[in-house]
Amino acid sequence: MLERPLYLDACATTPLLPEAAQAMADAQHTAWGNPSSLHAHGLAAAECLERARQQLAGCLQTGAEAVHWCSGATESVHLALLGAAATLPPGRLLISAVEHPAVAAAAAALVRQGWQLDTLPVDAAGVVDLQRLAERLAPPTRLVSVIWGQSEVGTIQPIETIGRLCREFGVLLHTDAVQYVPHHRLSFAELPVDLLTLTAHKLGGPRGIAALLVRPQLRLQPLLGGGGQEGGLRAGTEPVVLAAGFAAAMQASCDAIRARGVERQRQQRDGLLADLLQIAGVSLSGPDPRHQPRLPHHISVVVRDRWGDPLSGRQLVRALSRHGVAASSGSACRSAAAPLAPSPVLLALGYAADVAAAGVRFSLGPWLDREALLGVPDALERAIADCSRSGREPPA
Repeated sequence: MLERPLYLDACATTPLLPEAAQAMADAQHTAWGNPSSLHAHGLAAAECLERARQQLAGCLQTGAEAVHWCSGATESVHLALLGAAATLPPGRLLISAVEHPAVAAAAAALVRQGWQLDTLPVDAAGVVDLQRLAERLAPPTRLVSVIWGQSEVGTIQPIETIGRLCREFGVLLHTDAVQYVPHHRLSFAELPVDLLTLTAHKLGGPRGIAALLVRPQLRLQPLLGGGGQEGGLRAGTEPVVLAAGFAAAMQASCDAIRARGVERQRQQRDGLLADLLQIAGVSLSGPDPRHQPRLPHHISVVVRDRWGDPLSGRQLVRALSRHGVAASSGSACRSAAAPLAPSPVLLALGYAADVAAAGVRFSLGPWLDREALLGVPDALERAIADCSRSGREPPA
C-alpha cells in the first residue's frame, strides 16, 4: 500500500484550486443577487459575472462577447452543434471516430433532424485521417466537430490544419477543447475555429459550469428559451459564483503555463510511463510521446496478464484503488453509460474488442511530484496480480 492515496485521474476531474475557492467565497458574499435584477444586489452580481467573463476571455485571447456560460461541457457541445445546425439547411456533419460521448449524442440528434453523419477514421495513434477529411468537406458538408485533446488515449489533433481546411470550404468547425485548454496557451482570436468547448473542473475550477466560445457574427439557435440571458443564447439565471471560480481557475492555469510551461508535468509523465512499461503485459495505447503530440499529463495503457490475456480495465481500476491509486479505465462519462463494453476509442484505433476493454488511464496534476509517483508501478503490478486468473500455469 502507498502511504497515502494518489489521485491520478485529472482527465475526469481536478481538485478545486485555492484561488477558485476564494473567488467563489468572495462572490457568494458580495454578489449573491440575481444579475438580471436592477437593484444594487443585482448590479453587484452582474458586475461580478461580467468581470469573470472578461477574465476568462483575456486568458483565451478573445473578446468577452465570445464567451457564453453553460452548465457543463455536454451542454456546450450541444449548443454548438445543434445551435449552429439550426441556422443552416440540413447537410452533412463530420466527426472523428474518437469523440466524447456528448458529441456523438449531439450528432445522433442531428441525424434525427435529417442531417447526414460521416465519421472520420483515425490511425493507430488516434489522429484523424486528413485526406479523408479533405475529400468529405465538399457539399453537402456544413459542420465539422473534432476533439482537440482525446481524453482516453491522449491524442492531440492538428486542429489548426483541420481549421484551415474547413475555412477553404466554408465549413463551420467546432472543437471539444476540454482536455487541451488546461495545458496549453491559445488565442481563440487567431484560431481557425468557429466554436470551442471548455469546462472549469478539468483545470481546478468548480463542477457545474463550462463555456462555449463563439466566433463573432456567428449566429446560433438557443436550445432553451425564457429570460434571454447570455445575449439571448442561453436562458436561465447565470451561475455567478461558479463563473467567478471558473475565471479564477482559468487565470491560475494560464499564469502557471506562462511561468513554468508544462515541461515538469511532461517529465513526470515520461518517467512514470517508462516505469509502467517495464511491467510485463503493459503496453502503451495512443501516440508515443517520444515521437507524436500527446497531452502532457496523460498516460494510457492496455494490460494483459502473464499468459497474454487482456484484463478488464474496470477491474484493474478497482484493484488499483484498493492499493491506493485513483486511475480510470477511460472516459468517466462513457464508463457510466456502458460499464462493460469495450472502449469505442480503442476499437477505432484498431484494437480487438477484448483488448479494447483492457485500457487503463493515468492522468497527472500539479499536486503530484516524482517521489509520490514511485509507488505507482508496484500498485499496478499488485492490481494485475489481483485480477489475473488464479491457479493457471503459463504454457511450457
